[in-house]
Amino acid sequence: MENTDQINNQCPRILLTGATGYVGGRLLKALEKEKISLTCLARHPQMLKAKVKETTKVITGNLLDINSLRIALKDIDVAYYLVHSMGNEKNFQEQDRLAAQNFAEVAQEMGVKRIIYLGGLGNKASGLSAHLLSRQEVGEILSSYKVPVIELRASIVIGSGSLSFEMIRTITEHLPIMIAPRWVSTLAQPIAIEDLIDYLKEAMTLQINSSRVYQIGGKSRASYGDIMLEYAKQRKLERYIIPVPFLTPYLSSLWLGLVTPLYARVGRKLIQSLPNETIVEESSALKDFSVKPKSIKEAITRALINEDCEYAQTRWSDAISSAGEKKSWGGVKFGSRIVDSRVIYINRPKEDAFRPIRKIGGKSGWYYANFLWRIRGFIDLLVGGVGLRRGRRDPENPTVGETIDFWRVEAFEPNHLLRLVAEMKLPGKAWLEFEVKEEKNISCIRQTAIFDPVGLLGLLYWYLLFPLHQFIFAGMLRNIAAAAQNEPIKTVNPVNSNKLIKI
Repeated sequence: MENTDQINNQCPRILLTGATGYVGGRLLKALEKEKISLTCLARHPQMLKAKVKETTKVITGNLLDINSLRIALKDIDVAYYLVHSMGNEKNFQEQDRLAAQNFAEVAQEMGVKRIIYLGGLGNKASGLSAHLLSRQEVGEILSSYKVPVIELRASIVIGSGSLSFEMIRTITEHLPIMIAPRWVSTLAQPIAIEDLIDYLKEAMTLQINSSRVYQIGGKSRASYGDIMLEYAKQRKLERYIIPVPFLTPYLSSLWLGLVTPLYARVGRKLIQSLPNETIVEESSALKDFSVKPKSIKEAITRALINEDCEYAQTRWSDAISSAGEKKSWGGVKFGSRIVDSRVIYINRPKEDAFRPIRKIGGKSGWYYANFLWRIRGFIDLLVGGVGLRRGRRDPENPTVGETIDFWRVEAFEPNHLLRLVAEMKLPGKAWLEFEVKEEKNISCIRQTAIFDPVGLLGLLYWYLLFPLHQFIFAGMLRNIAAAAQNEPIKTVNPVNSNKLIKI
């Protein structure tokens, strides 16, 4: 019998694998709030070290390397197993099998008291895909050793950034009319990422005497078509699904690769599982855990709200820097948002650099191609928008909530930040942000345009106007820098200036 009291009453020593993945990353942040000793095992620790708290230990290791596992699992009470080899080009079933055997064997050798594993729902009798079979086989291998295992079997995870949700988002956003295979009517029981994390945390101290398998899911069952239509409803998109019998899982995987190329390699393995129902058939998790699962509607609402909060709390400059300042035509994508950012450096303190920014709009205009801004305002009036006629209340001191032409001030920090949200008629939501940072009397002015397109029309709008936006925004930033230096406002080439440097 497992000594569960020992796990409950001491500060448990936890090993987390898969912390660079979606679920593992979310669990990492949740566990760092608990009174535990946390260690993360990663093949590439440099990807984690900048993201964890100082109290979290990050060590190098590989589940296929027995020696590294012995180091990682030494003195560990509870080990989270949140890895699988689905993205591997080789035989992922064999990779998963070997990794599970190594992990369970070393955990037993090192005296680990519990393993917590996240697997997949599905009834073997119905003929599971290779992906789902492998997930369940891993759980069986882990449980075949002496260390007690809590295996949580889940369906689709709904949360901003999860592979399943991002594929659903991409398909729904891009295709107004979906000629869909029969699997769109297959039932699943999606679970909100918050609920899944709560299950994983609670499993750490759940009283058990031996290995257990728990089936977990959301409050409601829904087909993949239902999930897409609920997402479309919350995004205010008109979408139509036409099921056809001739799209096999293989053909569907090829189609998925065209529609969602970013997820094609992993997604093609996942899509083989879509004909399998992934629903909860045994409800003991609802009795043994305190989690009250959300419905599919609530899960999607939370995903969209959380995404907005995450973006509001994140400096776009930090997000773009983490991508290595990699520029691509059309901007950089973060979730559903498209971000186009540029900077200029000037030899002035931040107060001077921010002065023209706080005066933007109204009688001061937009510092470049004002006639184009007026045309845009006139078009907005024609389609029922507010146009440029509102101007601004105070010509120099913006406040949060006030209007500036067809923008509204969403955030303002004197001499540092101004973020405007568009109130013009658009097939999406748009922001324009200016941020100033100073170091040794050199100020960096960052201008960022952000667009959250709604559907295919929104994407067409952004990409068709992108060349014009490049022209306008680049000129605007140059002239803001010139105004900050009390120079005449004109079109300049920053490459030929030793004061203005554009990246």
